[in-house]
Amino acid sequence: AIIVYRLPWTWKCSKLLMKFIHAGLNTIAMILAIVSMVAVFDFHNAKNIPNMYSLHSWIGLAAVIFYSLQLFLGFAVFLLPFAPVHLRAALMPIHVYSGLAIFATVIATALMGITEKLIFALKTPAYSASPPEATLVNCLGLLLVVFGSLILWMASRPHWKRPPAENAKILRPIGATPEGTEVESTMTNSSNADKSDLRSNTEAARKQNMKLDDAGQRSTM
Repeated sequence: AIIVYRLPWTWKCSKLLMKFIHAGLNTIAMILAIVSMVAVFDFHNAKNIPNMYSLHSWIGLAAVIFYSLQLFLGFAVFLLPFAPVHLRAALMPIHVYSGLAIFATVIATALMGITEKLIFALKTPAYSASPPEATLVNCLGLLLVVFGSLILWMASRPHWKRPPAENAKILRPIGATPEGTEVESTMTNSSNADKSDLRSNTEAARKQNMKLDDAGQRSTM
């Protein structure tokens, strides 16, 4: 959802279509987050495990709460056509930053969660003995870090940003004059008029010189 605007092959698509895809992917992620949280609380209650005692659970719950707020405000401000343009422009930097911050928080929550699970689940041999399960999950954690770093890099590079020219061309109403065309047309017409006047003046001067030459020849004959 974060990089849906950053893929070059999507730059020719309608901005409204990309908004729906962005919102749809975030909605799916939100549904999966809610399902996973319900599953975690049910598991803890069934196994008589205390809820919300670890840093993993605190940060995870905070990430879900802020993510739900981010999704709601995104729908209300950027997807629905009721918010004024100045409000969208003011909230866009906050929306982008909070989305990246929540994404980084989710990566950190996942890393803490898999570490916590390994410590509790691996008894013989223990996690400190580096059994194959620990190596596998540690590699998974490294892949999560690489994945998160790649997404954040793509989202923060200016050359991955959707070109403004494409936005203007896509969002321009049908039949409207492209930006700059009227000015260019005026300049072209003015230039053509200047060239026409120059040619007329040159032609008149040439004819005048021919008349003077004829008069001079007649006077010397």
